[in-house]
Formats: sequence, structure tokens, C-alpha cells
Amino acid sequence: MTGVVGGLVYVLLALGLTLIFGLMRVVNFAHGAFYMLGAYTAVVIVSLTGNFWLALIMVPVVVGLGGLGVERGLIRPLYARSDYDSLLLTFGLSFVIVELVKLGFGKLGQPFSAPPALSDTLAIGSIYFPKYLAFMGLAAIVAVVALWLFLQRTDLGLTIRAGTQDSIMVRALGVDFDRTRATVFALGIALAGLAGVLNAPFAGVNPDMGLQILIFAFVTVVVGGLGSYWGAVAGGLLIGVVYSLTSLLFPQLAQVAVFSLMALVLLARPAGLLGRTA
Repeated sequence: MTGVVGGLVYVLLALGLTLIFGLMRVVNFAHGAFYMLGAYTAVVIVSLTGNFWLALIMVPVVVGLGGLGVERGLIRPLYARSDYDSLLLTFGLSFVIVELVKLGFGKLGQPFSAPPALSDTLAIGSIYFPKYLAFMGLAAIVAVVALWLFLQRTDLGLTIRAGTQDSIMVRALGVDFDRTRATVFALGIALAGLAGVLNAPFAGVNPDMGLQILIFAFVTVVVGGLGSYWGAVAGGLLIGVVYSLTSLLFPQLAQVAVFSLMALVLLARPAGLLGRTA
């Protein structure tokens, strides 16, 4: 159960990375920092209102708007330049966000717990697990399905998918591509913020919480197949289960197991589980 739910958190992050790279060709190294920012935004909202559910709704909106500002103010001027420029920008931005959070909240972690309604355990037969863990999994599944329906059933989703395949054609059809890219970046960042607030009661809140999970999110993208929606889902679940089981049996080898899995997948399928060969 823990592995599956943890894998779904990786899925949310990986889908954001996949969307952003697929349309914008931007490798967003600040994704983990926005995940961390989502957790800290939840801490602020809950401390002011005492309402976790309000935080769950507001965090993706607030963090997504922050991502929109970053795209318009920092990333958009770099589209005409080398891809390395945007990569270096997001890499530096991640450190800026982390250091600003440390200045505002300190280097130590912040307390953040599940809402009272989800603080006890749930029993299925003789198996007991935290209610909040089940809620995390359900919320992540809803987000994954909702995003899929958005991409498949809406005009904007069609534009995003078309732009991922051929951005020149989309521009030729008169689509405001700058607006589409801004929307995609904000949406990807909102997913990172959602993952942050969902995982905060389970994993804790601290300024460095985005580093390891960002690495695992990139591994998820690689294992699933770059650009593949359901590949990201499959990769995240697989990595979550492998990491959880290895942590239980051989804790010191948990990260080794994840990277070994990535290596094996790439040896067998260089494009990833569901990726397409260029």
C-alpha cells in the first residue's frame, strides 16, 4: 500500500515534468522546489485557517500561479535561445526557492499532520493502514484521471497534444502558442504543488524535501518513457513498489534498487516501458 501511494506521488510529479518538456522542451529542475513550496504553502494556509481541505484546494492554484509568473517573467525570454539556458535557469531557480524558504521558515522542518477525520487507521480484514494513506492514493488517482480527461476531451487539451507533436503546425493554425505554453507550465507546477500538499503529512515538511523526490520523478519519466502519459503512471507505480519493498527488506539498498531498475529497463527498452523510439 505504501509503495503504491508513494508511486502515485512520483506519478503526479512525473506527469508535470512530461507535460512541460513535451510542449516546451524545458527540463524543469525547479520541479522539486515547487513540490516543496506546495507543502510550505499548505503549512501557511492551515496555520491561518486551521482547514486542511482549504489548503488542498488552494495550494495547486497558488503554486500554479507562481509557476505562471515564472514562465512569463523568466522562461519565456529564453525560448529563442539554447535549451541549456532554460535548464540552467530552472536549476538556479530551485536553489533560490529553497534558500528563500529557509530564510522565511528556518532550516528545520515544520509540523504538519493529517486532518482529524483521516488521522486514524482503516481496517480491511486483518490488514490495517492509515486512512490518510488511502486518501492520498484516491486523491492522486482522481488527479491523474482528471488530467487525462482534460487532455483528451477539451479543446485546450487537443491543442496541447497537437503542440507536443508539431508546434510549428499549431502556430500556423493561428493558436496563441505562448499562452498555451504558459498554461502548460502552470498546470505542471500545480501538479507538483498538489503532490507536495498530499505528501506533507506523510513525508514531513522541510526545505530539502524536494531533492530526492525530484530525482525519483526524473527516474519515473525515464523508466516510463519520455513523453508517455501512461508510461509515467506505470513507471511511478513500479518505482514506488520497488523502493518500498527494498526499504522494508534492505533499507540501505533502496535507492540502489531504484537506479538498478532504471538501468535494466533502459537496457531492455531504451525508450522506456511505453515510450516510442524516435
